[in-house]
Amino acid sequence: MPHITWVDFERVDVRVGTILEAREFPEARRPAYQLLIDLGPEIGTKRSSAQITRHYQPHELVGRQVLCVVNFPPKQIGKFMSEVLVTGAADAHGDIVLAALAGPVPNGSRLI
Repeated sequence: MPHITWVDFERVDVRVGTILEAREFPEARRPAYQLLIDLGPEIGTKRSSAQITRHYQPHELVGRQVLCVVNFPPKQIGKFMSEVLVTGAADAHGDIVLAALAGPVPNGSRLI
């Protein structure tokens, strides 16, 4: 991959949010959950579709802090509008493991 500049990095707005709700998303083509995430007072609550069903159950996600890209355009997935991208990395089998923080921070905090 080519190197990027600091200005390039600053264009990606990654914020911390807390998952308020997580539910099954049976209409999705690939197994996924519908998430409602509190991204703090500046951004508010946003929705996301996340393909994280292999490692997580919905009840385990509520209250968990996640890192979200908040400046992608919304994406229509069936009848659901996904407004932010929850970040993670693929394990050895290609299943997504959520990116995590070492400790709690205020919702809406920006990754720097």
